Amino acid sequence: METKYVSSVQGGWFQNLQQNLLGGLKSLRWVDYIFALALAAGAIFAEMKFSAFMDGYEQAILFCSVPVLAILGWAWSPLRNLMIGSTILGLLAIYFYQTPEGGSLARAEQAFFLKYMLSSQSAILWMSVFFALSTLFYSLNFALRSSTMGPAASKLTWAAVYIGLTGMLVRWYESYLMGADIGHIPISNLYEVFILFCLITALFHLYYEARYQSLALGAFVLWIIFAAVAFIFWYSVSRDAHQIQPLVPALQSWWMKIHVPANFIGYGTFALAAMVAIAYILKSKNILVDRLPSLELLDDVMYKSIAVGFAFFTIATILGALWAAEAWGGYWSWDPKETWALIVWLNYAAWLHMRLMKGLRGVVAAWWALVGLLVTTFAFIGVNMFLSGLHSYGSL
Repeated sequence: METKYVSSVQGGWFQNLQQNLLGGLKSLRWVDYIFALALAAGAIFAEMKFSAFMDGYEQAILFCSVPVLAILGWAWSPLRNLMIGSTILGLLAIYFYQTPEGGSLARAEQAFFLKYMLSSQSAILWMSVFFALSTLFYSLNFALRSSTMGPAASKLTWAAVYIGLTGMLVRWYESYLMGADIGHIPISNLYEVFILFCLITALFHLYYEARYQSLALGAFVLWIIFAAVAFIFWYSVSRDAHQIQPLVPALQSWWMKIHVPANFIGYGTFALAAMVAIAYILKSKNILVDRLPSLELLDDVMYKSIAVGFAFFTIATILGALWAAEAWGGYWSWDPKETWALIVWLNYAAWLHMRLMKGLRGVVAAWWALVGLLVTTFAFIGVNMFLSGLHSYGSL
């Protein structure tokens, strides 16, 4: 009897999963299938043209990214539109870089659209402008309860993400124009990963904004993105950080393509949770009560952001250990960056444990999430400023 019961439960679970998958496939439109085919075609083209520059692991990453990106695009159509739009803009930039002799970086100062819009530096500057404007508009919308500023702020945030992602793609191409031995994915230094942080945090914010239909969140979340943009501007001006540099030997690995993005999904969602925690604390103190979403909504966004961030940060930590074993001969060396990454992981592991096992809610959880941002910020920047170690290639 017990065996039959277990079999029926397992069969029911499998049947439900099968029905959900079939239902999801039936809901897809023709544009979704074309999108998936375009991703596959792009991967095949990259394999045919650049296979000599990729090892087996990089080829695996390339083809595994196709179903992952397709599913993400199917699940959230604005993300699909972002991939398509940024790819078109990136290809347009590549077209403007062409000369009869081939691609040339000199075109960045000669072609109008490159100089003022589509070169990596121009695109990232536009991204910074759009993020600054969206921060202003979200704040004004929150303060004045405007019916037009909120939607405008959301559109400006999308514009920043579109042009910022385009800038990253073009920067990737520009690095190869400098030389095949210099070319690399643009996530190798503080300048590049701060841009990645801005894009990831903004995308998660836009997703939650659309899901919960709350423009008030932007008045908090966009300020952490604005702070990152300010750092990018300072870092570019004071340290000339926007210049593309060859990779140090430790970073010349396929591990970077998966470890760093996973890490910054964690950083971005932890930062988002902390900014939402500020709104929660204000609401709980009866400050700006009529302007803020419900405590339940804020708590849900905070929890889901930390849960997603913790999952990806855990993956990134495991990948980092595997990368360290390959690069330095050991999985863990108690390098300052590794130590503080562990502290960040333990902090959010404890937060999630207390919530799931002890029912942690309310102001205590919000303050904890906010303090977590300070811990994360030190692991992100402070270690690079005040400590040295194997990760010194990211120093200020």
